[in-house]
Amino acid sequence: MKKLVFLTFLFTTTIAIAQSEYEPSDAYPFGQPNPKAPKEITDYAPLIGICDCISQTRNQDQTWADPVKMTWEFKYIMNGMAVQDQTIKEDGKNSGSIRQFIADSSKWYVHYYSSASPSTVLSVWEGNKKEDKIILYRKQKAPNGMDGFYKIKFHDISEDGFKWIGAWVTTNESFSLPTWKIECTKRKDTQKISDKDQIMAANRAFSAAYIKKDYEALSKIYTVNGKAFPNRSPIITGYKNIKKAWSGSTDYTPVEHEIISEEIVVLGDTAHDYGYYKGKNLDKNGKEITYKGKYVVIWKKANNQWKMYLDIWNSIKE
Repeated sequence: MKKLVFLTFLFTTTIAIAQSEYEPSDAYPFGQPNPKAPKEITDYAPLIGICDCISQTRNQDQTWADPVKMTWEFKYIMNGMAVQDQTIKEDGKNSGSIRQFIADSSKWYVHYYSSASPSTVLSVWEGNKKEDKIILYRKQKAPNGMDGFYKIKFHDISEDGFKWIGAWVTTNESFSLPTWKIECTKRKDTQKISDKDQIMAANRAFSAAYIKKDYEALSKIYTVNGKAFPNRSPIITGYKNIKKAWSGSTDYTPVEHEIISEEIVVLGDTAHDYGYYKGKNLDKNGKEITYKGKYVVIWKKANNQWKMYLDIWNSIKE
């Protein structure tokens, strides 16, 4: 009975971790992209965080209205499977949207909502990232009835901020009338946590993926050309081979796993990390097996994420 209760608790805890692993947290205040999400989830990576912005709209007489200060926050939601953004404007006209990439149609779909015009049906824009710009469209007729689109474009995107412009365009885009423009500067104090804390969070994510035997998520913590150096085994190279090696460990049930870092030193886009690991498994007969070992990991930063490049470990007799 005790074993049944324990396994039920473990299963429930594992589900809870899986459901919230990439949600905003103390370590990642704006969440993380889920490795199982379409690769396009990182299109918005440079925008994640909070920006201070200046917004201007066009008056009916075609002049530009006075600038309005606002903040624009982007974060990963739905356990890292989508992006949500929210604007808080000085004039009280706040807005937001949910951004999801649909793999079947190879497009981003953006559902927009606003405090100034609540609606039972949300406006939807669709589009893609093209080179260094994110471009979205929604069908919209001109006041004279001419067919066209309202076109949104994020451009000049960098880690320091971005620019945004909204314009009505004809169907062939031979004519464009900008009606709204925004310029944003990223807040430095709200960007991602320190590199050291990011690496520690990645170690925790590794342990969580190992416990729930999610070898897809675990293997994506490595770089594409990462290398694993298991105890008393040849070097394993590349994401697919690393995943295959971890997936082959099926004769036990992970119960506990912890990585205890002794030192993390960051040198640009490379870091070294060493320390100890420990854990507990249940063998196929339900017997508890504890273990401990030491490790060295060389990390590399790719697309603003720290990934394991070289992962070396061996066991310690207790």
